[in-house]
Amino acid sequence: MGLYIILMGVQGAGKGEQAKFIQQAYGIPQVSTGDLFRALKTREDDFARRVQATMAAGQLIDDATTNQIVVERLAQPDAAGGVIFDGYPRNEVQAQFLADYLRQQGQTINAVILLELDVFVAFKRAFGRVTAADGSSYNYYYKTDGVQFRFEDHPDKLYPPRLVATLPDGTTLLRRPDDASAAAIIKRIDTYLSETMPLLPFFEKHGMLYRVDASRSLAEVSADIGTLLERVRH
Repeated sequence: MGLYIILMGVQGAGKGEQAKFIQQAYGIPQVSTGDLFRALKTREDDFARRVQATMAAGQLIDDATTNQIVVERLAQPDAAGGVIFDGYPRNEVQAQFLADYLRQQGQTINAVILLELDVFVAFKRAFGRVTAADGSSYNYYYKTDGVQFRFEDHPDKLYPPRLVATLPDGTTLLRRPDDASAAAIIKRIDTYLSETMPLLPFFEKHGMLYRVDASRSLAEVSADIGTLLERVRH
């Protein structure tokens, strides 16, 4: 039996870090539908061209197409032992398809892990985070460690002030582009509340849902996830 995990959580809940932990601990890949859609842009087959045309027209990818893309990914050798799903399923139709498909393969969804985090804390984690070239991370609200943070006005006042962070040696730290806009973060949180949260009753009804307090340190959350996965594997 493989290990099939759905990782859910609002922006800033630490899904990326916990996915890395699970990958290292269990040797299974992370499957993100966003990554899969982007990868289709480099393909030249009929299916990829059809999806490219849909995306170019600004239309949503339908459930059947999304499911087909996921099935293609699951057929790859590195996914033979299971995967971590990120961003999929997005609705009950996709969730039911995934459960049925895995059952046909003699597999099952072992756990749906919900990283629970207050949305206000989620906003501060996302908006305030910056990263150094060596991978060290800091946060305007939680972890400054000598980093100088300041808000810098746009020269022509066309946009809200941007948050700039520098190390003592003057090196400017990096921000993810999608974290730089408070409005964009709020929109992602709203999307999570409107699209992802309604899936919870489906998973709860099937006994798949496990809630993990994501307000704690990464190590504490990882320890809980490790204990949970050892339990569901056996």
